[in-house]
Amino acid sequence: MRVLFDQATPLPIRPYLKGHEVRTAAQQGWDRLKNGELLVAAEADGFDVLLTTDKNMRYQQNLTGRKIAVVVLGRQQWPSVRPHVRLIVEAINAAVPGSYTGIDLPPEPTGAHPEHGS
Repeated sequence: MRVLFDQATPLPIRPYLKGHEVRTAAQQGWDRLKNGELLVAAEADGFDVLLTTDKNMRYQQNLTGRKIAVVVLGRQQWPSVRPHVRLIVEAINAAVPGSYTGIDLPPEPTGAHPEHGS
């Protein structure tokens, strides 16, 4: 599958998407496009999935009849996304044209601090 990351999607997700072609909106020269324009451009270029952090996408864009699927992350900070990367990979692998999948990541425990190496 061809997967497009929008501007705020954490780039460290990329290596976990083995077997998929991953590009960013910036790499495509689409970093200034709004959601609707981005979907049109991505579809026209043959992308199968848009991975975004824009939770409003569901309400702003009608995906009925679209050839592209949208997967929305609940957060964009890599340290809080990393423990749940499996959920993202599964959602992308299961995406079908015209579908919308929201990934609600479990909340971080209060007072949690990212580990700083070993």
